[in-house]
Amino acid sequence: MATSHVDPHQRSQDTRRRILEMAVSIREDRTGGSVDHFLALLQDRLPLWLSILHDLSHRIGKGDVADNLLPIARAGINYYMEVQGAALPAFTSPNVTVRFRKAVRDTGLGPRTETGPLAEYLAAEQRLGRVRPGVDPEASARLLIAGCFHRAYIEMFVGPDEGPTIEDSALEIVRELRLEPVPA
Repeated sequence: MATSHVDPHQRSQDTRRRILEMAVSIREDRTGGSVDHFLALLQDRLPLWLSILHDLSHRIGKGDVADNLLPIARAGINYYMEVQGAALPAFTSPNVTVRFRKAVRDTGLGPRTETGPLAEYLAAEQRLGRVRPGVDPEASARLLIAGCFHRAYIEMFVGPDEGPTIEDSALEIVRELRLEPVPA
């Protein structure tokens, strides 16, 4: 696997720039609205979340795969808890939603931005024999992200006491991916 040697600060700045490009495309006519709030939060939180995902490349072949993924699951749950609350009021207008979809495509900030680094990590660990041969790295990356998103969604709508703690959720998400080879 060719490890990206992009400067993390530069990657964060690039992400912030692309979110500003999105803002031009989807911004409502008035300033200070829910779309502006969502984009400001995204501009602040997304670079850190992507940095955490990209940092997995430094863990290839080190430690335990599940232990390497636990901080990712925790960070993902926290990221989505912060961002989802701002996203909901921003997307009450179908017009804003359509413009957002186009802006995501135009800026390259779609789902692959998140799943890509995670899938690359899993594929590299698979090549080292540290992830089961039959595991699909792309699908596993999507499932981990989906588990984080779902946990955040449940807490946002039902409350923190209606399910496992964030820590227990992170453990469950990683464990149930069943990535590690079965001992012989």
